Amino acid sequence: MELNIVELSRLQFAMTAMYHFLFVPLTLGLSILVAIMETVYVMTGRPIWRQMTKFWGTLFGINFVLGVATGLTMEFQFGMNWSYYSHYVGDIFGAPLAIEGLMAFFLEATFVGLFFFGWDKLSRVQHLVVAWLVALGTNLSALWILIANGWMQHPVGAVFNPDTMRMEMTSFYDVMFNTVAQAKFVHTVSAGYVTASVFVLGVSAWYLLKHRHVELARRSITVAAAFGLASALSVVVLGDESGYTASHAQKMKLAAIEGMWNTEKAPAAFTAFGFPDMKDRETHYAVHVPFVMGLIGTRSLDIDIPGINQLVKESADRIRSGIKAYDALMTIRQDKAATPPAVRQTFEQHSADLGYAFLLKRYLDDPRQASDAQIEKAAWDTVPAVAPLFWSFRIMVLLGFSFIAVMIYFFWRSNFRRQTYPRWALRAAVAIIPAPWIAAELGWFVAEFGRQPWTVDGILPTALSASHLSVGDLALTLVGFVTFYSVLFVIEMGLMLKYIRKGPVQDVAATDEWMNRHHSRLAGTHVMPTASLTPAE
Repeated sequence: MELNIVELSRLQFAMTAMYHFLFVPLTLGLSILVAIMETVYVMTGRPIWRQMTKFWGTLFGINFVLGVATGLTMEFQFGMNWSYYSHYVGDIFGAPLAIEGLMAFFLEATFVGLFFFGWDKLSRVQHLVVAWLVALGTNLSALWILIANGWMQHPVGAVFNPDTMRMEMTSFYDVMFNTVAQAKFVHTVSAGYVTASVFVLGVSAWYLLKHRHVELARRSITVAAAFGLASALSVVVLGDESGYTASHAQKMKLAAIEGMWNTEKAPAAFTAFGFPDMKDRETHYAVHVPFVMGLIGTRSLDIDIPGINQLVKESADRIRSGIKAYDALMTIRQDKAATPPAVRQTFEQHSADLGYAFLLKRYLDDPRQASDAQIEKAAWDTVPAVAPLFWSFRIMVLLGFSFIAVMIYFFWRSNFRRQTYPRWALRAAVAIIPAPWIAAELGWFVAEFGRQPWTVDGILPTALSASHLSVGDLALTLVGFVTFYSVLFVIEMGLMLKYIRKGPVQDVAATDEWMNRHHSRLAGTHVMPTASLTPAE
C-alpha cells in the first residue's frame, strides 16, 4: 500500500475527529451544569433558576445537534477509509460502538426532545428526571466510545485466530473494564466539565461587563466556579492515573512524552523543559525535576521507567519473534486443518508479537526475508515523533493548572467577596474561553499521535489498516469534508453568538416579578443586593 494513501487517510480522520471533539466536551459539561441548575430550581422554586436552565439548555441543544452530525460522519470513515482495520478488529471494536448507538445515543436523543418540549407537559420533578437522563445518556455515549478507543490503546480480552485471520473477542468484561479505557473516560469527561465551566464563566463574565442579565450571570458564575474547581482538580488527579496506566500499557508513548532516550536510575526525573532531537536522539537543555516521573509512572521509588533506546531494542526482539509467528501463520493458511501441531504450537508461542512482524510490510512483502537493517529500521518506526508529543503534553498540563487557578479565584470571589469581580478578572474569563478546547485537542493529539505507528497498539500497524483508495479519492473527499465542516463551524458559531447576544428570552416576566419581590424583601430587612461590580474595581 502506498504510504501517501495512509497519510491522507490519517489526515482526513484526524481532521474529522478533532473537529467533532470541538462539540463533545461542551456537550458533556453543559448537560451536567444544566441538570444542576434545574435541580436548584426544583428545590427552591425560584424562576431565575428555571430561566438559567432554559438559557444554557438552548446553547447545549445547538452544540448537541452539530456534535451528532459530525460524530456520525466520523464513524462512517471506519468503513470507508479504514476497511482492513474494520475487518481485522471489527468483532471487538464494533461491540462498544453498537452499544453506544443502541443504548446511550437513543437514550440521549429521546430525552433531549422531552427536555426542550416538555416544560409545560411534565411536572417539575418529571422534567428534572428528563434533564438528568439527558446528562446520563451524554456521558454514557462518551463511555462506550472511550472503551472502544481504550481497546485500541491497550488491546485486552481478544486473541488473533489464525484460521479466520481476524481478532476475536474472548472477554467482553476485560474489554469493558480495560484500565486504559476507564482512565481515559474519567479524564475525558472531567476535561469536558472544565470546558463547560470555563464557557459558562466566560459568557457570564461578558454579561457582567455589559451590565446585562446580571442576576443570571452572577448565579451562573457561582455554579460554574464550584463545579469547575472540582472538575479541574479531578482532571489533574485522573491525568496522573493515565500516566500510571501508560507506564504499563504504552511504555513507548510515555518515554516519548518525556523525551527520555535512556533508562534512568529509579526514581526517574520529570523533564520540565528541553528540546528533544530525533536526529541526535537526545533532549537538549533538559531541566529535570527529581523523582517526579518515577512517582507518576510507577508510584514507587525503586522501579525503572525504560527509555526509548531500550524500548527500541525490545521492539527489535519482538519483530524477530513476530517473524516466527508470521512463518507459522503462512503454514497454517496453506495447510489449514492439516497443519502439524508443532507449527500451531510455534504460532501460539509467538502470536503476541505477530503485529511487530507486520511493521516490516512497509519495507517488503514477506517479513521472513527481512535483513537486520530492515528489522532495525522497523524497530525505530515504533518511536513516535518525540518533539510534538513532548511540547503538546506540557502545554496541555500548563493549561490544566491554569484552570485550577482561575476556578479557585472565582470560587473565592463568589463565596467570600459577595460575588464582586474586578473588571480585569471578567475580561480574563472571557479571553480564556477557547483555552479548554486547545487543551482537549492537545490531549487527543498526545493520545493518538503517541500511539503511532499502531492503529491497535502492538497488534495492527497503521500502514496496513487503510482502505485501497486512490489519492484522488482521498484528496477529493478531504476537500469536501473541510468545506462542509467549515460551513458547519460558521453555522455553529453564528447560532451560539446569536443566542448569547440575545440572552435569556424565556420566562422573563415571571423572573423579573420574582426578582422585584426578592429585592423588596431584602430591602425590608435592610440588606441591599450585592452589586456585581464594585466601582473601585
